[in-house]
Amino acid sequence: MAVKRIAVLTSGGDSPGMNAAVRAIVRYGIKSDLEVYGIFRGYAGLLDEDIHKLEFRDVSGIMEKGGTFLRTARCPEFKVTNVRDEAAQILKKHEIEALVVIGGDGSLHGAAFLDADHGIPTIGIPGSIDNDIFGTDMCIGVDTCLNTTMEAVQKLKDTASSHERAFIVEVMGRENGYIALMTAIITGSEAAIIPEVPVDYDKLSDRLLEERKRGKINSIIIVAEGAASAYTVSRHLEHKIGYETRITILGHVQRGGSPSAFDRSLSTRMGLHAVQAILDGDFGKMIGLQANTMARVPYEEILGRKKPINMELYKLSYILS
Repeated sequence: MAVKRIAVLTSGGDSPGMNAAVRAIVRYGIKSDLEVYGIFRGYAGLLDEDIHKLEFRDVSGIMEKGGTFLRTARCPEFKVTNVRDEAAQILKKHEIEALVVIGGDGSLHGAAFLDADHGIPTIGIPGSIDNDIFGTDMCIGVDTCLNTTMEAVQKLKDTASSHERAFIVEVMGRENGYIALMTAIITGSEAAIIPEVPVDYDKLSDRLLEERKRGKINSIIIVAEGAASAYTVSRHLEHKIGYETRITILGHVQRGGSPSAFDRSLSTRMGLHAVQAILDGDFGKMIGLQANTMARVPYEEILGRKKPINMELYKLSYILS
């Protein structure tokens, strides 16, 4: 039987571009004779039955906005089988025949469980500024996040040069150093400290001192929050290099802001392909970007797998620093 009523939710951490994906799902869904419902506040909102029908006008003007107009929430209780069974019953009560879940690893796990264990057809879309989801070259929000960190570090370089200081910039990335590594590369920073590679503070101090001898008057160190705190890095370095360090923690500013052109395009394409997968009856998969082509990747190929850091990029950042 063909699906006629679908729903979409955004879950976990927000990322710029989620709105563009929701917009594409709603508009392409309606044009394909589907009824489209929005579930507000992610899985938590699903359990509260915060479910509303969406029309064309509801998603007008949301593409350029950061965050997610459907809002989002953490819902750790969704890991419990009985809770997911309750969610499945709620979806059936509202006659939702397929669900699109936009979010990170935990959110996609929830979608996979609903699909495999509770008979709810689902499609996943990867939204994570850490770019840590296996099966896709890029996740929604990554490009905007990197533009934000790039602009911040470039501004810090100005004052670092004026005062001849070293700046330690802490960025997001609890288990994955992608943001730190790419920020270091695109800003020409002296080092990226990431969870995947143990840091040798003595070697790093020697490099900073050598560069100071060559006449370099500023130093920028990018550290992923999961590798070390900026304060720890500062303590290790300051007494060795003999000059002041300053700390900047970018925090949640990295998640915000109007999505970049790339993120708007990526999110729109993923949203459209999610609806197309539903129309094709091709469920239990995530829409991923692979070699600039949209792919449907089975959940079992992506969940529980850690996306490795590209060590060639790490070597590149070291060579060019």
